[in-house]
Parts: sequence; structure tokens; C-alpha cells
Amino acid sequence: MFKMMKKLNLKFALSVLFGLAVFSMPLCAAYNDWGIPDSSEIRAKLIERWFEAPLADVRANLPEVYVNTAGQRFQVRLEETDENFAIIVAPSTKITVNVYTSKGLTKEEQETFPGDIAGSWVLIRNKQTAKPELIRYYFMPDSEVYVQFSPYAKTSLADFVIFGNYAAKGVSTGIPFSKYYNASFQKIREYTQTSLPWDYVTIPQNSYASILQMAGMIQSKLPLISYAHDTMYDENNQAVSVKDGKPVEIEDKRMLSLGSAGFIKWIADGLVEPIAGSKLVRAPLVRNTVEIKENGYQGVLSQKYSLYFSLDWIRNIASAVMSVYTGKDYLFKDSGVDVTISPFAASVTNAGTANAVTFVDDNGYQVGLLKALLYVLASTEPDTLYFGAIRGTDRTVSPEIKSFNECVVFMPYFTDTKRFSCYVFMNGHQMTLEDFCMIYADDFVFLTRVRAYNSFFPAPNN
Repeated sequence: MFKMMKKLNLKFALSVLFGLAVFSMPLCAAYNDWGIPDSSEIRAKLIERWFEAPLADVRANLPEVYVNTAGQRFQVRLEETDENFAIIVAPSTKITVNVYTSKGLTKEEQETFPGDIAGSWVLIRNKQTAKPELIRYYFMPDSEVYVQFSPYAKTSLADFVIFGNYAAKGVSTGIPFSKYYNASFQKIREYTQTSLPWDYVTIPQNSYASILQMAGMIQSKLPLISYAHDTMYDENNQAVSVKDGKPVEIEDKRMLSLGSAGFIKWIADGLVEPIAGSKLVRAPLVRNTVEIKENGYQGVLSQKYSLYFSLDWIRNIASAVMSVYTGKDYLFKDSGVDVTISPFAASVTNAGTANAVTFVDDNGYQVGLLKALLYVLASTEPDTLYFGAIRGTDRTVSPEIKSFNECVVFMPYFTDTKRFSCYVFMNGHQMTLEDFCMIYADDFVFLTRVRAYNSFFPAPNN
């Protein structure tokens, strides 16, 4: 009897294990460690009727809804442009809409299948030839971040796009294009783990508390700040000129009077004073950081104009903050505060694809690259803020000159839903990153990095 029970128990255990294995196999196709809805098992059934069929046959297909083994709903549909047609396999999401009835306005949840949300998969084919041109995977809440593959001979090439800029372009994968018809997002990450910069979009969890705390503190103090050109508070808490250190008369002493550079120092003072017990000293902050030939064009201009004022300022301030943090005196050249990464190979422009010269020595970055750059920095350097020096055109002189005169601070972060956002503060005011990029679209911005800290107490302290 005992032997028979052992055999039965063993048989039962094996059957349970087999059942679990069979049950888990399709679930693996619907699972990925980024929690993105997966349509790979559904797409495997669509190849003949949707992905490879002539356009006329695809047009005959009505939109269809499928459910994967994880219970997630997807819609497959056709969309056309003048030159191409796209087969979209998109996950379900709910939106709240206003509904007007005889009883008045009510709100209802409706199901929709956007083609550019995380989990969406898009095949684009040429209308004239019906040949495939690319397959795009959307995998982040920000729809302007995606990876796509295009056929190349018997293999495929990969592009990695972040807000209109290619973090990788035309990278050989060694994988036949047809593999992507039913490859899961998990699988393509495995295919390309060493060839694509996945670290740019790998968002660290719970890593932005200090940025959020600092931004909230700055916002609470903004009503107490009034703009006053060339004004800052020195180590003795006296209002002085940024450029020459001479006292400045403040009319309304209830307000903090700060210029563009003074506002940046005010933020830095809020970081260092809790540690050092005092504000930053002005004199070291105006040291030159750019070497120029005295008899060259820049040298001649610099005798009359301050060409690198705000660049010198943010470099010296960031170095001073690092010195306080570490307890070691850092000069600018040894501090490593400059942001000099070049993460993009090309940019998408109205005229097509153009090669991107990302970082330029002593100039920084074109403002058009800024959103994509800050996205990468927020993921790879979490809880870091960036002081910016704007290289603009001074049209008040003739001939016009390019110079660094204004300062700004960027505080990029990701929300709990992995959506990118960024606080932007300038001249005692807050603005959106989009507005900043529009206003300064033709300019350059140079960045220096400073670690964010919770112990941030900018004046006044009450």
C-alpha cells in the first residue's frame, strides 16, 4: 500500500509540474520584466493575412480584437498614408470622455487602442511594392521613445530613437527581419542587449526624491523673489553686483532681488549652507575657465565684451558645491562637473535625417537636443540637477556677437509611471522645458552637474 501511494504521489506531482509547465509556456510570451503588454503570440497568427498579404487583401480585413494569455486585449488594424500603409497591433487602454445626454454631462470610460503607447507594435509597408520598410516597438510612456528595425539583405538594422534623436542608427542585428513579426519585446532586448543603449531608457526606481524635494522648495520661494539685473547675495548675505562685487541698493527688502546668475547662486547656497555653515564666496565664482588667444578674434572681443560670463559662473559654482560636498577643494578643471556626453548619432529634422554634432567644446549643446539629452541624463545620472549657461546672440551691439550671459537650472526626473519630466527655473521664475526650447531654439546651452540633496534650505529659511 505504501509503495502504491508513493507511486501515486509521484505521478500526481509529475502531472502537476507538467500542467504548470504547459500553463506557463504561453504566459512567458505575454510577460516581460518591464511590464509592457505583449502581443507576440497574437502576431504569430497575423502574418499571412496582415503582414504579408497584398494591400487589397489587407484592406478587406476589418479591425480585429484579440486577447493574449495574460488577458490583455489588442486590436489589429490598417492605417494608410499617401506612400505607405501600416498594420498596427495596439494594446487596450481606457480614457475618460465627457458624454452629453438629456440628463446633462456625465463622464464615461471608453476603450481605445492608441498606436503609439507602450506595447504597441507597428509594421510599415510601401504602397507601391508592398514590401516591408520597418517595424517599430513602443515600450515607454513617452511615445517619442521607441526602437525600430528595417530589413537589410538577409538581416536587419536597428534604430533607437529618443525625442527625435537617434541614440543608435543603422546598427546591424544579425537577425532576419521576419523574426520581428512575432518576436516579443523581451526577446528583442535579448537580441540587442549589447548593441543598443538600453541603459538610456532603464529607469531607476525611487531615485528622484531629492530632485522633487528641491523643486518643491524652490517653487515655494518663488513669490519672494524679484528679478534685479546683475544682483546676488554674497557670503555676508549682502546684495552686491555679480560682476564687480560692489553693494547694490535693494528697494524692497522683503523680497530677494536676484539676477540670472544670482538666482543660480541662491540655489547653490541652499545646498552648501546647511553643510558649510555659510554661503559661497563671490570672488572664486568669476574666475575665467576658457582659454582664448589674446590676439585672436575671441581675444579681441573679450577685451570689450564678457563672452563667457555665465559659462564661467556655472562651472565655478558647480565646482564649489562639489568641494563642499566632498570636503576637498576642487578647481573647475579637476572637478568633472562639465556635461560632455555625446549620446546621439543623428537627428530627425524637417529635411530628413541629419548627423548630430552633440557636444561642442566651450559651447555645449544645441537647444534642439536638450530634451533628449536630459532624458538620457535623468536615466543614467538620477537625482542630479544641471546648471545651464545659454550662449545667445547679443543684437544690441554691432556687429552681433555670441556670448554666454544667462543662466538656467534643469531638474529632470521620471514619474512613478516612468514618464519623463523636467523642472526648469530661470531668473526667479518657473517655465516648461518646451517653452525654454522654443524661446532659445537657435542657441546653445552648456551644462554642469550638481548632485541633488534633501538638505536644501535656500533663504529665507522661514
